[in-house]
Amino acid sequence: MNYIKLITVYSLAILYISVGITHFTNPDFFIPLVPPSLIFLKELVLISGFIEVVMGVMLFFKSSRKLGAIVTIILLLAVFPANIYLYLSENPQNILGISKNQALFRLPFQVPLIIIAYWHSMEKSSKRFSLFCCTIFIPTIIYFISL
Repeated sequence: MNYIKLITVYSLAILYISVGITHFTNPDFFIPLVPPSLIFLKELVLISGFIEVVMGVMLFFKSSRKLGAIVTIILLLAVFPANIYLYLSENPQNILGISKNQALFRLPFQVPLIIIAYWHSMEKSSKRFSLFCCTIFIPTIIYFISL
């Protein structure tokens, strides 16, 4: 089970680093996702991208994995309002070329990412919880790779 857990850690680390880099190479993709009630939209996109890259790197190393997983949970909670905004507003839906239903479908995927990050923060976990996390990892990673 430890090898499978490492595969999930490294897979998500690569995903977070890749998406974080995309915040810098294509910030215009992410800016419409930020609720306009916030200020410094581009700066928020760049800061969140930087955090994603750093947390992704932290997940690679056992010595920083727990902190990286905690940062992941905090970031996922912090950006959740952007996913709600995406669901509620036609403007970002139109810009991203997705429907309201697709935005709604995206909302619950934050939950397995948070659960998996919590699992990654644990040095030891029960076999049952590890199996559960492995099970939810598969559709979650497939969904995000398909975006």
